[in-house]
Amino acid sequence: MEREQQPGRRTLLGAAALGAGAMALGGAGTATAAGTQTAPGAATAAGASGRGHELPVPTVIGHRGASGYRPEHTFGSYQLALDMGADIIEQDLVPTKDGHLVCRHENDITATTDVSAHPEFADRKTTKTVDGTKLTGWFTEDFTLAELKTLRAKERIPGNRQRNTLYDGRWEVPTFEEVLQWADREGRRRGRRVWLYVETKHPTYFRKLGLGLEEPLAKLLRRYGRHKKDAALFLQSFEPSSIQRLRKLVDTPGVVLLSTVDSRPWDFVEANDPRTVGDLVKPEGLKWIASYAQGIGPDLSVIIPRTADGKLGTPTSVVKDAHAAGLILHPYTMRNENTFLPADFRRGTDPNAYGDAFGAFKAYFATGIDGIFSDNADTALLAAADFRK
Repeated sequence: MEREQQPGRRTLLGAAALGAGAMALGGAGTATAAGTQTAPGAATAAGASGRGHELPVPTVIGHRGASGYRPEHTFGSYQLALDMGADIIEQDLVPTKDGHLVCRHENDITATTDVSAHPEFADRKTTKTVDGTKLTGWFTEDFTLAELKTLRAKERIPGNRQRNTLYDGRWEVPTFEEVLQWADREGRRRGRRVWLYVETKHPTYFRKLGLGLEEPLAKLLRRYGRHKKDAALFLQSFEPSSIQRLRKLVDTPGVVLLSTVDSRPWDFVEANDPRTVGDLVKPEGLKWIASYAQGIGPDLSVIIPRTADGKLGTPTSVVKDAHAAGLILHPYTMRNENTFLPADFRRGTDPNAYGDAFGAFKAYFATGIDGIFSDNADTALLAAADFRK
């Protein structure tokens, strides 16, 4: 693993060859089956498809598109991230009342749409408890798709990203099927596949409402040919049971998202499973994840904890342990603004000004992670280039 922490080498992720627990990644060379490595810069096996599509490592994942520059989960955000060169574009999925999957970070659309400005929907405002948290607002599951299409997206955190408010109202809420169609069009235009990273949001909550996410998602993946193990798509969820359910429906690679070490996945809470994220990132927990998934997406604090004063501390063994279990690591989320950076990389006193994002990227990439979610794909790509040579 010492070689994984050395910058200045190029690695390729052969996602076509991914299989549960069968792929281990090395930061110095190329990922191959059974955890072995080829020489740096060598090509991976083509995998079952024979096409040999690959992703560079570190992989840059456009977090909700280019949400540092455009309102998240809009075609404006997705297109900009793709044009910037992001290797993968992320979507979060929630359902409508009539069972369509739409792209929103949360089912609470109060902060991400202009719904509050629509008097015809004033009576839809309500209070709900979602995964143990009480929320008051408007929720996708109370709207038909036709009703949602009358809304327009807006910047979620205008206090931090005032410039993004320039684009409020320009784009509607996209359906996931529209995203699949967009990705196919862009793929044909560019002569290469457009990769997507798709999250099921609050799957246990929605299943209790009779709006299970996995079945309609799998149906769409099959319809658009993204249901195979060499698909240009990763499935992700903070609930391991959602990835387990999806594995029974499609062969698309799955990634278990992991919050802070002291937290518990909500499906664990519902099932009275006492395990925490801290348990899941131990070797035995990682081995369990590798039995049904191909990777983990931990909070960056799981990779490098912060000290009491908010600075980066000592890296954990999670990268080494996950690679030993045959798992890839795509932690989240890097942003350029001071308020989101570790204290030792903040610059000046304005919390919304850019800090030393490149320094923070370097620290995280040096641990040997295989990719990262970022709101600022252009910054992430420049930082990743130093670790791809």
